Amino acid sequence: MVNSGFGNMMGQKSMGNESAMQTRYPLPDINELPEDIKSTILGVQEKAGFVPNVFLKLARRPDEFRAFFRYHDALMEREASSLTPADREMIVVATSGANSCLYCVVAHGALLRIYSKQSRLADQVATNYKKAEITPRQRAMLDFAMKVSLDSAALDDTDFSTLKAHGFSDEDAWDIGGIAAFFGLSNRMANLSDMMPNEEFYLMGRIPREKK
Repeated sequence: MVNSGFGNMMGQKSMGNESAMQTRYPLPDINELPEDIKSTILGVQEKAGFVPNVFLKLARRPDEFRAFFRYHDALMEREASSLTPADREMIVVATSGANSCLYCVVAHGALLRIYSKQSRLADQVATNYKKAEITPRQRAMLDFAMKVSLDSAALDDTDFSTLKAHGFSDEDAWDIGGIAAFFGLSNRMANLSDMMPNEEFYLMGRIPREKK
């Protein structure tokens, strides 16, 4: 059901040490979870080599877990979109940085480094995307995403016209806005629950992976 970007992260070794640090809303015992959620989590662990803490944190409420990851996948894996995987992760990192979400910046920063094959990009986008090594088209995309995330009531036709001038369609605008809005929820739930990034995320995409 869910791969959430982690299916290609083979070779990681552990679940990380952060599980013991989750003091607000402690992580559940995986053996006590519904079978479909347990299967999803174990599948992610098998593919990634560890379990991203977001899966365990949200698993405490099974119905919300299922709804969250279905919507996540609908946005982040939509095949009809012209946004690349790197574009989507760039939106997540920029808006999560603006919302001071440590978990999402670190976890999705790892994915951005991997998809973009640029080791410096995630740090730049999270801190100040206007100075990042991105294209004018990507900057326009992030301008729109940030407005959705921080001041959506101020959106007007000019914002959509600017996107169109950079080759984005109305459906692309929906994708950009949907990702920014969804991760506004994710950022706030991560901060609410004191969700901490897994140790594995910090070095992903920064150093060459060992060849087997």
